[in-house]
Amino acid sequence: MEQKGVYSSRHWQVMGFFFVSILKLVSAQLRYSLLEESEPGTSVGNVAKDLGLNTAGISERALRLGSEQSQQYFALNIESGTIVVRSRIDREKLCGTNVNCILPVEIVLEKPLELYRLEIEILDTNDNAPVFLNAERTIKITELAAVGTRFPLERAQDPDLGINSVSSYKLSQNKYFSLNVQARKNERPSPVLVLDKALDREELAEHRLVLTAMDGGSPPRSGTSLIIVNVIDNNDNAPVFSNSFYKISLKENVQVNTLVIRLNATDKDEGPNGEISYTFEDISSEDITNIFKLDSKTGDIRLKGQLDFEKHQSYEISVKASDHGVPEMEGHCVIQVDIEDVNDNAPEILISSLVSSIPEDTPQGTTVGLLRVSDQDSGKNGEIHLEISPDLPFTITSAQNHYSLVTDRLLDREHASQYTIVLQATDMGEPQLKTQTAINITITDINDNPPSFERSVVNVDIKENNKPGALLCTVSASDKDFGDNAHITYSIFNSLINGSPAMSFIYMDTQNGNIYAQQSFDYEQAQVLQFTIRAEDSGTPKLSSNSTVYLHILDENDNYPSILYPGNSRHVPAQQSVPRSLPAGSLITKVVAIDADSGYNAWLNYNIAKATDSSLFKVALHTGEVRLARNFQETDSPVQNLCIEVKDNGTPPLSSTATLLISLDDGSSKESRYSTDLLSEAKQTPNVTMYLIISLVAISLVSFVTVIILLTKCLRHKQQTPSPEMDHYIGHTHKTLQLNPNSTLRYMEVAMMPGSQQNQFPKTGGSSDINRDTLNMMKSLNFPQLKQLVNESDDAISGQFEWRDTVQVR
Repeated sequence: MEQKGVYSSRHWQVMGFFFVSILKLVSAQLRYSLLEESEPGTSVGNVAKDLGLNTAGISERALRLGSEQSQQYFALNIESGTIVVRSRIDREKLCGTNVNCILPVEIVLEKPLELYRLEIEILDTNDNAPVFLNAERTIKITELAAVGTRFPLERAQDPDLGINSVSSYKLSQNKYFSLNVQARKNERPSPVLVLDKALDREELAEHRLVLTAMDGGSPPRSGTSLIIVNVIDNNDNAPVFSNSFYKISLKENVQVNTLVIRLNATDKDEGPNGEISYTFEDISSEDITNIFKLDSKTGDIRLKGQLDFEKHQSYEISVKASDHGVPEMEGHCVIQVDIEDVNDNAPEILISSLVSSIPEDTPQGTTVGLLRVSDQDSGKNGEIHLEISPDLPFTITSAQNHYSLVTDRLLDREHASQYTIVLQATDMGEPQLKTQTAINITITDINDNPPSFERSVVNVDIKENNKPGALLCTVSASDKDFGDNAHITYSIFNSLINGSPAMSFIYMDTQNGNIYAQQSFDYEQAQVLQFTIRAEDSGTPKLSSNSTVYLHILDENDNYPSILYPGNSRHVPAQQSVPRSLPAGSLITKVVAIDADSGYNAWLNYNIAKATDSSLFKVALHTGEVRLARNFQETDSPVQNLCIEVKDNGTPPLSSTATLLISLDDGSSKESRYSTDLLSEAKQTPNVTMYLIISLVAISLVSFVTVIILLTKCLRHKQQTPSPEMDHYIGHTHKTLQLNPNSTLRYMEVAMMPGSQQNQFPKTGGSSDINRDTLNMMKSLNFPQLKQLVNESDDAISGQFEWRDTVQVR
């Protein structure tokens, strides 16, 4: 029945505590109360419900306990959000003699990161009985002791607090002594033995008393001590202190061996009965004897150890003055030493939670860390100011001594990939104490920078007739991002180049940007190839940029001069009849040649390579005109064989030859047998009318083909994008055809010439002269069909055409 009553009382006491905790939670803040020594698994409170979280929100927000101290004593039920006891809590071991025993608990919510602080008050239970340090104590009292003499007794120790601590004393029944309990404000009661009746040693030399200490718990607990009183004869005066109670204040940083107080006790007796020795009372705790030392002769109390306000705020020292009489007499006093705090503890910075890496697109105001500061000092010495490194994209927000580290502006990994944040906590004491700690936060990359080419336009020169597979150039792009976001691949952006697949011209290495030739280029087919290179990173999303490459093909001397006139037959050379009566300097004929190359490679020179008589003819170096060098003589051979060499100015020079057979006509109807045999296969010379008809047909044919070519080029321009050079030349193409008065072709000129570039290219022949009875033909840079056209029409034009050999590129 007694156990059942105890359980019922304990049950209602627990229920009362929980009721009080619920009232506190509802009225103000998250604060719970818990009885010490509660069984593991005991529910403290439903923090999820009090924070307004439902069951789904507990797992989504990743509810957890924050600090190590919180996890040492408590656990969190993830399913219900209830805080339960993890291990037994001994309030006396945890908080000592402090009245309020508060355990701070941190609750952390992830996604987003939040911190809640709650307090759990550990309530005292009556789990400790009062205990006397000395189970037996002997007191010597002279028989002359006056009635009412008081003898302080040892106070019982009970680590419990409040009503559960020592509340009363009682003395076993006797007729000589009574018990008086003294209670100073805010202190535990002290038992005092009072003499009620004069002692008679002869009647009773020893009194055995039982002192019982009781606490106020339910059920109450008690402890006992045996008091042995020895009655001493004769020495009837005890030492007396000037004050029975002393109060002293000391700063915690005073030096060891500092004098605390000098006690003075007097004894009216003389001799040994008046000699006094000072000692600590038997009731003095070990803490006092370790910190203070007492000179037994002088009564000086000095510091033996170092004071620490954070461990003990005050000490109560009980001193006994004993004489040397027989019996020995004692006097007693109490010294209360209050310790004053000094600023001897630096602040502490504790990291509760920290995100070590964040992406560079983290929004402004994002919390990346939770921390708190503490200082063991009190008052101003314990007030803390927290500062953060300047000029960083982070700041701190505070709530009491808890802080949040948040971003205060946008981040850029390319500007800074890592930040070292130095936090400095400074207290308000004198002198101020500081503590620093460093936090490293890494900024991770996002793909926010496209690749960048060194040059947006690349001009590359390459000679024609290059080897397929030759390296043309290398394009290079860089990316400020990191990792895959900076890994660049190259590709050809436009799939067509001048209307043909780009891969038929070039090949590109996608990894290093090398561009290779797929074929051997021909300047006579194309002078400029334009294509676009794209550089693309591997990020998400992918970013890219372009660079335009102009491949300029340079001309080489790879074409032999082509002789347009005279056209040689496969079996016999060209024939020409010349009257013997022609004077020196007369024009005999003209060799017309062109070269498919350009520039100096197409600049032609004419020379006589072989001749029957080298003194009879001469050739103009640049025009190819063949003239008589002197008058004919009777001794001259009637058939002159003349070989004309046409050589360009390239490196190395290339040449072609034209062979002319010139027969001398002396006006007779007979021809020499040599001339007749040599010219037997030659065609008969047509009359002038036939020449005129052939000339008109040739002119019409050339004009028609030229118009067709121009129309074809224009239509092709609409389907593809020509090079800038091509546009320039086509826009300035014109034709000129003129006839001599005798109805022969005077000259034909086909020119493709940009108006602003007339003087940019050297001429490949002599200067034009429209007054001469010659054909002036301009070279076409991009019309190889024109050369073919002229070659095909060469057989249709008789020897009456005199070609002017001025090949101009304007």
